[in-house]
Amino acid sequence: MTASTDTEEGTRADLRWKTIPGLLRDVAQRRPDAEALVDLSGDDPKRLTFSQLLDEVNTAARAVVAAGVKPGDRVAIWAPNCWEWEVALLALQSAGAALVPLNTRYKGLEAVDILKRSGAKVLFTVEGFLGNDYLSMLREAAHGDDLGELREIVLLRNTSRPVGARTFAEFLDSASSVDPAVVDAMVEDLQPTDTSDLLFTSGTTGKPKGVIQSHASTLRAFGDWADIVGLADHDRYLVINPFFHAFGYKAGIVAALITGCTIVPLPAFDVDEAVDVIIGEQISMIPGPPTLYQTLLNHPHFDPAATPTLRLAVTGAAAVPVKLVEQMHKILGFENVITAYGLTEASGVVTVCRSDDSAETIAHTSGRAIPGVEVRIVDDSGSELPRGEAGEIVVRGYNVMSGYFEDPGQTAETIDSDGWLHTGDVGTMDADGYIDITDRKKDMFIVGGFNAYPAEIEALMSANPEIAQCAVVGIPDERMGEVGHAFVVPTAGLDPEPAELIAWARENMANFKAPRGITIVSELPLNASGKVMKFELRDRLTG
Repeated sequence: MTASTDTEEGTRADLRWKTIPGLLRDVAQRRPDAEALVDLSGDDPKRLTFSQLLDEVNTAARAVVAAGVKPGDRVAIWAPNCWEWEVALLALQSAGAALVPLNTRYKGLEAVDILKRSGAKVLFTVEGFLGNDYLSMLREAAHGDDLGELREIVLLRNTSRPVGARTFAEFLDSASSVDPAVVDAMVEDLQPTDTSDLLFTSGTTGKPKGVIQSHASTLRAFGDWADIVGLADHDRYLVINPFFHAFGYKAGIVAALITGCTIVPLPAFDVDEAVDVIIGEQISMIPGPPTLYQTLLNHPHFDPAATPTLRLAVTGAAAVPVKLVEQMHKILGFENVITAYGLTEASGVVTVCRSDDSAETIAHTSGRAIPGVEVRIVDDSGSELPRGEAGEIVVRGYNVMSGYFEDPGQTAETIDSDGWLHTGDVGTMDADGYIDITDRKKDMFIVGGFNAYPAEIEALMSANPEIAQCAVVGIPDERMGEVGHAFVVPTAGLDPEPAELIAWARENMANFKAPRGITIVSELPLNASGKVMKFELRDRLTG
């Protein structure tokens, strides 16, 4: 059965299920014995049916309540893709809390900032992923115990009890103190307009901003997304996109629950592991950047004949050559290859190509608006431009966030009085409503699929006492697409080495943010209003 935004009664996904926990209970009733999740990443592979998933979630939700979490609170997850991540997500939402996911590449300063500003009460995390000791990073960055309102840290995968945290098993033992009826009542009381998640996304102000989204907007957006993509209950869905990102969480976990299909999460992209899983689990759906499919095409041990189940692919975030789209159809065997565009402030999805679009359309556009959403191209005054002319992409509809968490000023700057979300992306629109993203009005660049914001990186770099001023620009990179390069004015009397500053950056921020190169300068080029002329800095590197 292909997913549909309408049931037999003609009800949209958000109206049918109302909330994400409501969706979980419905799919567990509809498909109790169907496989919901396969996690091969741990020492003991885990396979859960939908009814088993619900049982795990109900137990964890009771433990969340026992930890003192109340409806409207926030709970954070700082962990790679794993079955425990999904259980923790659905449990905290069943208790009426909102998800605050943390990027697994964050360092201590970044994580502490978001934990404190969000007021998260509980943190689910792990130890050792990508060589990171998350607990140590938190303690060092927090200068002891200053973690805001955080009252509980739970290690999802560790079997030994560390200082200052509980293991997941110990946490679940506390569920016995809460009557199951308490959680049932909480799920019943949860409203579609309640906050489902608070995803922090970086911006030009230098600090990540918390995007407030509701259960209803998430369900409706990804009910439509699943319908357009053609995701079905018989699909086996490889989720490499991280759960901490809007796509991995919503187009992954939520869309799988909507359709009743099986997800197979990977904690990180390792091509050899991915090939083994695709073949062994007979994967049919793979989303990812264009480089993922190119890697599969070039892999010496990947035989497309061994995976006749492959049928759905969703890509984007970088240029997609027409030839690649054709090879994905002809060599890899995908029936549907679709590109899309979205941003966290718009529930993660704005436009999507359709299955009957040509390879040229899929390669050269990011599709047209999903149902119920308006998209325009406007000039600096907000006036709509003629088709084919480049301008800022603006979005209006149910998918637009209710605002930035505790930041009405930034909210007003981003969403105008008519309800249009100003994305900061520049593009064109053709006569059929398909958009082509051509530039970025904001100063963002993309490193290996991750959005990097110079203002945030500059703010992090300023914590180094050897740096008086810093300006970061994105430059082309053959492997990563783009990487950051910092121009640094040293603190008076100091003479830092670029290599030492790069090493410091790698220690204090996520690796995709850390500049790959640093140029020491005596001053930064400024315009008449005192703003750094970054085009001049880019010219120094590329001219």
